[in-house]
Amino acid sequence: MLIVSNRAEQLQLSSQGFTLIELMIVVAIIGIISAIAYPSYQGYVERGVRADTMTEMQNIATEIESRKLVQGRYSNDLITGLGGSYPQEGTALYTISFSPNPLTSEWTITANPINGTRMTGDGALTLNHQGLKCRDSACGTGNEWH
Repeated sequence: MLIVSNRAEQLQLSSQGFTLIELMIVVAIIGIISAIAYPSYQGYVERGVRADTMTEMQNIATEIESRKLVQGRYSNDLITGLGGSYPQEGTALYTISFSPNPLTSEWTITANPINGTRMTGDGALTLNHQGLKCRDSACGTGNEWH
């Protein structure tokens, strides 16, 4: 009788784990989900960086006009400290520049993606004195940046 109960305990212990096929199925499912989710996440991050850059460009435009009101004229003094790499902390993804040089009432702010960064293929963003926004060749005053 003792032998039969030990055999039953051994059978119960051996059926408490996962088989190799079950583990492989779980790994395959996780791989498929990751393959779908990761590109979506990357796109989300890129849209967030682009939105931050667009906000910064609008802040710069406001600053240019505020400085112009104080100085009474357009000059390159208005853009001192406003351009350069963005974001200023962490990895720079865009270079913000201004045209024409010297600055006139018909200014344009341009954010060009820095080569070799996640934003390389995103295309240039521009904002001009009239509020016209362009991303690559799509221009307007609405959602062209998105």
